[in-house]
Amino acid sequence: MKKIAIFPGDGIGPEIVDAARLVLDAVDQAAGLQLQCTDGLVGGAALDAADDPLPEASLQLAMAADAVILGAVGGPCWDNLPPAKRPEQGLLRLRKHLDLFANLRPAQIFLQLLSASPLRPELVQDVDILVVRELTGDIYFGQPRGVEIVNGKRRGHNTMVYDEDEIRRIAHVAFKAAQGRRKQLCSVDKANVLETTRLWREVVTELAPEYPDVSLTHMYVDNAAMQLIRAPAQFDVLLTGNMFGDILSDEASQLTGSIGMLPSASLGEGRGMYEPIHGSAPDIAGQDKANPLATILSIAMMLRHSLGAEQWAQRVEMAVQKVLDAGLRTADIAAPGEAVIGTRAMGQAVVQALQL
Repeated sequence: MKKIAIFPGDGIGPEIVDAARLVLDAVDQAAGLQLQCTDGLVGGAALDAADDPLPEASLQLAMAADAVILGAVGGPCWDNLPPAKRPEQGLLRLRKHLDLFANLRPAQIFLQLLSASPLRPELVQDVDILVVRELTGDIYFGQPRGVEIVNGKRRGHNTMVYDEDEIRRIAHVAFKAAQGRRKQLCSVDKANVLETTRLWREVVTELAPEYPDVSLTHMYVDNAAMQLIRAPAQFDVLLTGNMFGDILSDEASQLTGSIGMLPSASLGEGRGMYEPIHGSAPDIAGQDKANPLATILSIAMMLRHSLGAEQWAQRVEMAVQKVLDAGLRTADIAAPGEAVIGTRAMGQAVVQALQL
């Protein structure tokens, strides 16, 4: 039996998680996984219920689980809260407490949605990128940080910091991922101006001889952002720090036509958290419009990385392909004039495509 903690979160989170659970429940029953799923609160929902974006009960639930499923957090109704009370702090604290240092964000083109990409088809038709993002360090967690009064003026400051052990462990993840793919690794930094990323480049380079079958290159982050638009198919695995990875993976998502198609896995030692990379989209919350496919594909990543069910991970991914082949679309991936289905209907369609 495996324990799964489920945090639907805010905005469209509960809807997309409900649709993904239809798929997870179907796989659980067919495969005999004997999953024990327990819901908890995180983000704005937790703030409203317990005045804390990550209540102790939710943290303990996550700590006891073999894997965590997260919907999305945040929304404008919580935007004016103090920084420590923001919904996003619940997510950051979860990552830190669970030591989920490796974020895997695949950006693969679905040929059925080629026309949805804002780039020309010939630029994106061969796109298959894995962004490996360090998740528990960098400027998001560095100390000191804050806003202070200096000479009568407000001044904000954050600290970008990595030590060599943090860099080394995420680099190992990226090198091993590249070994299982096309054996090309591009490490992204800003080593020409930032000492932190100069160390990043040095440590990654030192590890390269341990992976002689992987071709390692380095690229400044501004160039990488440009190259993702100019020639995205050149990339296989992109290794980045926390902040650069946050930005570049969202950029990469648009190559596929919709951020609603991209899953992610945040991995540590022995457990993982699985979530779509998109936000809570409060403007369409509760309207059965959200695309649940990124969350469903995150379920596939959970089956692969945390539950050791590779065959079922592939079956879920194939079911998503079948649904797209059948022309089923939510609003974000529909071409003008195409029929649109809702969030729950899309989840039900994937279950049917599993042909259990």
